[in-house]
Amino acid sequence: MKKIINFVMLAASMTVATSAVANDLDDLLKQVKNDRISEAKLDKKREAEFKSARADKQALLNKAKRELANQNARNARLLKEYAANDITFAQKSIELDNATGTLGEMFGVTRAAAADAYGQVATSIVSAEFPNRGKALDVIANSKKIPELDQLEELWIALQTEMTQSGKISKFSTEVTSLDGSSSTQTVTRIGAFNLVSADGFLNYNDEVGQVQPLAKQPAGFISDTAAEFFGETSGHHPLYVDPSRGGILALETRKKILMEFYHEGGTVGYAITFLLLIGCLIALERMIVLGTVSSRIKAQEKNLDQPNDNNPLGRLIKVYHENKNVDAETLELKLDEAILRETPKVDRGITLIKMFAAIAPLMGLLGTVIGMIMTFQTITLFGTGDPKIMAGDISLALVTTALGLICALPLILIHSIVAGKSKSVLQKLDEQSAGLIAAIAEKESK
Repeated sequence: MKKIINFVMLAASMTVATSAVANDLDDLLKQVKNDRISEAKLDKKREAEFKSARADKQALLNKAKRELANQNARNARLLKEYAANDITFAQKSIELDNATGTLGEMFGVTRAAAADAYGQVATSIVSAEFPNRGKALDVIANSKKIPELDQLEELWIALQTEMTQSGKISKFSTEVTSLDGSSSTQTVTRIGAFNLVSADGFLNYNDEVGQVQPLAKQPAGFISDTAAEFFGETSGHHPLYVDPSRGGILALETRKKILMEFYHEGGTVGYAITFLLLIGCLIALERMIVLGTVSSRIKAQEKNLDQPNDNNPLGRLIKVYHENKNVDAETLELKLDEAILRETPKVDRGITLIKMFAAIAPLMGLLGTVIGMIMTFQTITLFGTGDPKIMAGDISLALVTTALGLICALPLILIHSIVAGKSKSVLQKLDEQSAGLIAAIAEKESK
């Protein structure tokens, strides 16, 4: 019904549209008949296309059903084969266990021994001289079958080589990779399975990359010096520090701080204490030179008291005596005391500073201690006490500055005592000579 209505509406519209061009009713009728024939042809074409597509869909459906049936059949066949193979595998496993017998236990022991030997050989410094020894051991350790005779021999040779070389001292040439990545061929001495040494000190074997490398930092000088000296020896006996832990103790030694590193942890306060020590030592050195020169000139003047010389305090004192020979003993004593008082500041100059520096240094060390503790508590407030390494720097400041203050004060006190003793001996010489001159005048007056 809907199709008829559409057709009528189409005819009406076409009639309206063509009314302007149609000359009479015959033309209009002819046009309507032609349009009806075209519409019928179009409907038949559409119907044919639909039936063709329907046939194609049915063919695809039939094909999919056939493929599903084939897959179901294949699945059933594979399940049967899997079950049969599972039974066969279990039977073969039983046959293999029966055929292996005690060889299975040997297989397990061999794999375990190869794994242990591989871990030992791969990390041993002997591999620096004999590389690629762990490949055969790795194959045995990861093998899924009983090892063959040649593989067992490789295991034997590897273990025997490690035992033999651990008791030998050997020199060999190898490539040494420096810390900046460059490499060079060097002669290296291997001490058993414990240490590698060269002319520059101790070396390390990096088993991860298979390279011989220098230590990031050599241990203390008295340890590394023995390595360099031992390397240069060609005969006889020479002492050498050996690490029985195969690198563990040596690694700890390299992480120890040297004295200079401890010193720099004192920071600004430590540098100020050092400055005091240097200034005090310079003043003491200047005083020692001056007082030594003055003492030698006084000794020379004592041999010739009749000819006073102005280049020494005793000569100037005697000159005062000659200028006041005619006065009484009391006046001469006052004149000589005045001359000694003029010479005393020149002799004692700088000695008080040394004593003051010796007193200030421990106080500055105490100041550094207080600053370090304040910084430590501040760090604890910010980060807590979970990681002691965070507080280590501040605690080092507190302790190092105290030690530096004492280290500075002790030599300054000793130096002050020596310099003060020399100045005191010079002044004592002047007092002795002054007393002798006064006694001579007094003797003349008594006569």
